[in-house]
Amino acid sequence: MEAIAVGALLRNLRTGTGRSQAEQAAVLSELSGRAVTRNEVSRWEREARIITPFWQQHYADSFGCDAGKLREAVAMTRAARRRARKGGDDAMRRREFLEAAAALALPLRLERPAVAGRIGRPELDLLRRRTARLRRLDDVLGGGDTAPVYAAEVEATKHLLRHSSYAADIGRELHVLLAEQMQQAGWAAFDRGDHRRARRFYDDSRDAAKTAGARDLVGNALAYSAYQQTVTTKQGTTDADASYEVAREAASPRVSALLLSRKAWAHAVAGDAGQADAALGMAREALERRDDRPDPDWVFWVDAAEIDIMAGRCWTELARPLRAVPVLERVLAGFDDTCARDKSLYLTWLAVSYVQAHEAEQAAATLRRAHELAGGVTSSRPAARIAAAARKLERYRGVPEVAEALDVVRA
Repeated sequence: MEAIAVGALLRNLRTGTGRSQAEQAAVLSELSGRAVTRNEVSRWEREARIITPFWQQHYADSFGCDAGKLREAVAMTRAARRRARKGGDDAMRRREFLEAAAALALPLRLERPAVAGRIGRPELDLLRRRTARLRRLDDVLGGGDTAPVYAAEVEATKHLLRHSSYAADIGRELHVLLAEQMQQAGWAAFDRGDHRRARRFYDDSRDAAKTAGARDLVGNALAYSAYQQTVTTKQGTTDADASYEVAREAASPRVSALLLSRKAWAHAVAGDAGQADAALGMAREALERRDDRPDPDWVFWVDAAEIDIMAGRCWTELARPLRAVPVLERVLAGFDDTCARDKSLYLTWLAVSYVQAHEAEQAAATLRRAHELAGGVTSSRPAARIAAAARKLERYRGVPEVAEALDVVRA
């Protein structure tokens, strides 16, 4: 047997013996002691699923051939998929990034006022638009790609504050811009797994926001810090509570909703269902509140669907699958695959909720989908979440679909 793709190899082995797919399924069922259907054989031959080591050995036994050839075919098929993914999805995302960067990153002397010049309203507006456009790269790229871009913006704005001249009101707004950029840089550092640098950015952003008197950004810096703590120490309620209290009077509806949703998350991680539920309810009320103040651009993505996602995550964390599954299923059904990192992350919570509800096959399928979406995303978080969900699913390894999913995820 020469090295070919695994689907073609399985098909050639079967047709070479004159077996139908149903007959091959029957042989495998007898050899393994597990029920195998014709559809399963078809999926393996079409490579809709990659055959796992358990079934590789039984396939080899069913034809009296070397299982090593099947392993080689599987390895070759996986390598081809990785190459295709790198040349397809990953290249598309990177091309989008480079196109956006090319449109934005004209030489800094063209995009920003000269170092020795005076910054006025037109220059400030230009910098705000640039920051808003760069912020949207986070929708399609992970922190591995965006962290250096956002960090460079922070340094450039610091340079302007030190070396340019401006009126007092412009100086205040430059500090507001710097606080926003530091928070975005902190988020990107957190997303790539650089927690020390993320903390430094969050602390510095809080100082910049205090200098500017921007209480909503002070609150958001605390919320970012709290969110990071829920990952690193399973704490965060103190900063999460403070984030909303500090910003309460200055916060627009979306800012309030964001801070309250992160407060809910911190309390869910701490195991406090009552506080989490109360904060989620307040977040939904905040979104419906009429307010003449405009929302800042840094909460452009906050809407009812995001609050629902957070609710589903909270109920998963609190082991309430009957609450978590319906909301996560509904929102994720309409969630764009372009936002691959976030969708992959959110699917891991749905997978865990399925495990909690003892729906092992659904959990396995959902985890595989999360794994597929995470491919090529330069973020440390999806892999960590997928690994955590896989550990919870391990107790169902006796289910064939689960065994396959776990093997794929850990390959």
